[in-house]
Formats: sequence, structure tokens, C-alpha cells
Amino acid sequence: MKKKFNGQVYLFEFKLVVEEAEGKAIQQIGEKGYADKYRSLNQPIHLIGVEFSKKERNVVAFVVEGLE
Repeated sequence: MKKKFNGQVYLFEFKLVVEEAEGKAIQQIGEKGYADKYRSLNQPIHLIGVEFSKKERNVVAFVVEGLE
């Protein structure tokens, strides 16, 4: 999911994991190059990976990385 807001770009990736955080959500944003098409806007880009535990039914990881 992507959202442009207030002169900035926010890219979200949500993943369901079995138990514990695996870091796959933020990893996928980088591997798939989701931010590439927004770099030409010359706006700050925020990458946000969120992982939900299927077992705990709650957020188990929330990672934010910034690109300039």
C-alpha cells in the first residue's frame, strides 16, 4: 500500500507470521523496489514494515526506514 501525504511518500507492507517477527515485511519493500518509482519526486520516502502474529493475533514487529 502506498500513500503520498504532505510532501512525503509512505510505503507500507503488512505480513502475517506464524509466531515471531521475521523481518520479511521491510525486506520485501527493498527486494521488490517499491520505492524506486517515487524517487524522482524528490520527497522523503518512509518504508514501513508491519508483521502480525497469527498465534498472538497482534503486531509483533514494526520497522520504519527512511530514504531521502
